[in-house]
Amino acid sequence: MANNNNNNNRNNNLNIKKVCFFCANKMTTVDYKDTQALRRFMSPHAKILNHKRTGTCPKHQRVITQALKRARHMALLPFVAA
Repeated sequence: MANNNNNNNRNNNLNIKKVCFFCANKMTTVDYKDTQALRRFMSPHAKILNHKRTGTCPKHQRVITQALKRARHMALLPFVAA
């Protein structure tokens, strides 16, 4: 019984609707030079987090991905974790 209750808690946590960070703050653009904001959408291993983890809408997820790739190309962010 304890395992069943534990599984229900996990499922409830996954079903919580997250709000897009950029839509909530009414930000229209994502700047690739703003590395502090972009690091929020990266894992500790320097991978891009998916929209289920970050809660971003599909439109802003595409913009974040492009900004992260540009920042990596300009050597502002690492390709892999150091």
